[in-house]
Amino acid sequence: MNYLITALPLIFPFLLTACCPVGLRPTGDLGLVIEREQGSAQIINTSRSVMLNRIDGLGDLSHASVVFSRDQRYAYVFGRDGGLSKIDLLQDVIEKRIIQAGNSIGGAISQDGKVIAVSNYTPGGVKLFDADTLEQLAEIPSVYGAENQLSKVVGLVDAPGQRFVCSLFEGNEIWLIDANNPRQPQVQKFKDIGKQPYDALLTPDGHYYAAGLFGEKGLALLDLWQPELGVKHILQDYGKDDAQMPVYKMPHLEGWTVAGNWLMVPAVGRHEVLVVDTRDWSLAKRIPVVGQPVFVMSRPDGRQVWVNFAFPDNQTVQVIDVKDFSLVKTLQPGKAVLHMEFTPRGEAIWLAVRDEDQVKIYDTETLTETASINSQKPSGIFFTNRANQLGL
Repeated sequence: MNYLITALPLIFPFLLTACCPVGLRPTGDLGLVIEREQGSAQIINTSRSVMLNRIDGLGDLSHASVVFSRDQRYAYVFGRDGGLSKIDLLQDVIEKRIIQAGNSIGGAISQDGKVIAVSNYTPGGVKLFDADTLEQLAEIPSVYGAENQLSKVVGLVDAPGQRFVCSLFEGNEIWLIDANNPRQPQVQKFKDIGKQPYDALLTPDGHYYAAGLFGEKGLALLDLWQPELGVKHILQDYGKDDAQMPVYKMPHLEGWTVAGNWLMVPAVGRHEVLVVDTRDWSLAKRIPVVGQPVFVMSRPDGRQVWVNFAFPDNQTVQVIDVKDFSLVKTLQPGKAVLHMEFTPRGEAIWLAVRDEDQVKIYDTETLTETASINSQKPSGIFFTNRANQLGL
């Protein structure tokens, strides 16, 4: 017995290695970088700025998004081919993968972490899955209109109260889905909310759902604290007298920024970031930028907003100081900056620079590059701290 006690310090590391081949990892320090063209994802460490491993076999990732389990161990990857993949970030394996539709663009995880929701283009609709087993729990067809047509579903987010919210692109509707009983979800439908909602965001407090409209000016706003009031149309006068410009890439609304009382929005087809006063949802300012913004993302403290752009300006990133809405820096990280992600407390930001085959890391105080990671055509970057944020 004394011998065993003496030997434990020597054999304990061996036991850990035998049980956990990839070694001990802090789950809150991990993330995924999507390598879209080869259907793979890099598991990365955000503090050390290194790649830990690569996961292959994830299918078509041309519009991939990721959510995380509440314990941050598992990543759920939604692929354009309808694939739903569950990755174990501690064992570096795909625990399970299913093809649940013909064309999928995103998903969400419920407030309690037990239900995965997926939004589909083909055949449309929302499906609910058990987060542990990926067993399908329910299917909600996106039927609209007198002729029972099917719509693409966009802007799917989780919301407080075990709910999901989504928009119907062709149906011009917003749906509020109660998933407290995920095998029998209840759907509240808001119709005629505006033409062609193309994406949406949830404010960080879970209070408001805002859908961008492609077919007309303005935004559709739903107060989730008072859904009985219906959908409010805001900013409908913005740009109504401006010349129409071609849209090179639709902005992603998940990147909209709420900083204090300000909502900062990428203008569709224009070289502007819009500043909206959330106290009355009026347009407070139009900030000229170098190109058509795609992601408008806030540092966690709300002081800075970083903006990337559609082609032909996608080699540029601009930084806005929210204090006075001034442009403080224009950066040239490289060709085709597709996505950005702040570290959990915002001391750094990671940029996916597709055509340079690199992820570049910048210090958000000095606004200088501090590190880079080789990556094969990187696109989306997703860190596990998203597990603790509403709407992501």
